[in-house]
Amino acid sequence: MSHLYIVDQAALDDFCQRIDKAPWLAIDTEFIREQTYYPQLCLIQIAVPGQIACIDPLALPSLEPLLDRLHDPAITKVLHAAHQDLEIFFHLRGAVPSPVFDTQLAALVLGYGNQIGYASLVQQVLGVTLAKAYTRADWRQRPMAAEWLAYAADDVRYLGEIYTQQLAALRLRGWAAALAEDFQALTEVERYRPQPQEQWRRVREQNRLRGVELAVLRALAAWREEQASQNDRPRRWILDDTVLVELARRLPETLEELRLIHGLPNTTRQRHGATLLALIAAARNEAPERWPAPPRRPRLSPKRAAEIDTLLDRVAAKANQYGIAPHHIADQREIERLLAGEDCRLLHGWRAAAVGKELAAHISAGRDS
Repeated sequence: MSHLYIVDQAALDDFCQRIDKAPWLAIDTEFIREQTYYPQLCLIQIAVPGQIACIDPLALPSLEPLLDRLHDPAITKVLHAAHQDLEIFFHLRGAVPSPVFDTQLAALVLGYGNQIGYASLVQQVLGVTLAKAYTRADWRQRPMAAEWLAYAADDVRYLGEIYTQQLAALRLRGWAAALAEDFQALTEVERYRPQPQEQWRRVREQNRLRGVELAVLRALAAWREEQASQNDRPRRWILDDTVLVELARRLPETLEELRLIHGLPNTTRQRHGATLLALIAAARNEAPERWPAPPRRPRLSPKRAAEIDTLLDRVAAKANQYGIAPHHIADQREIERLLAGEDCRLLHGWRAAAVGKELAAHISAGRDS
């Protein structure tokens, strides 16, 4: 199948008219993010039956006709490892395309392993070996070489065929509707909207901190997020995770004490030292009930705690039946939450279909007996 290289508006408009009634679109993007907070979109690949287009956003005055198709609720958008691509489209329009089908998530459910790469999935499902020569290419370069375009086109060339096979397998198992719930969760806007006050949860080694230290980390991580987004710079260029944790652990009160923080650049201390100290001081003055806390483990009665191993064994048996590693379905903490009557992943989507509903019914029967 040949591919189009679309670099002018008339060609994009014509292509979008031709795919207007397509039941699904296979989609991939090429972007650069090493030196920015926001991904720099460099290429969009779209496949429909019998046609592939590589669309150059750097050459086009408007992507609106394509975005209209991507946001058409009658068209399923097929992606592999969808999150980063969906984030890009969120930034383009402030909304997330829906509905979607993520072949990486479907591959996990169908027993191909967690977070399998696209090339590996193509090899396992279709027996086709894809080239990996341009995985580190700088997609901003123009003119774009023909071999780069061919490589990019391959990223969607087989996506539709994999989607068709996976959807048939899911329907045969009776899980298509259940997995649609997981796919819908991928399109929730809150996943892609910056949330500075929640960034502390993503900081490496935040589990070393407790109490007021976590309050300080939350304040510093939120400030870093705002600085990174406002200046379009990677978070680590503002402050590294290790520095955030060290600041929260040592709680400096003076500029001189800031000098003792390992890894804090002199330029950052000089430009933002007073701000950092003010953030730390304000967080230390927060009421303890406002401090963030690590996730708590539910308290279970001895009778309920005794059921954990039995339920984990049932999860393992189902996992073995479906060719899925047990911990991808549920670990001990998920079982504890289920036993405590709390909401958890086992009650939603494919996990509920695989074993969650069965476990919930078993627990409910035990309570009633």
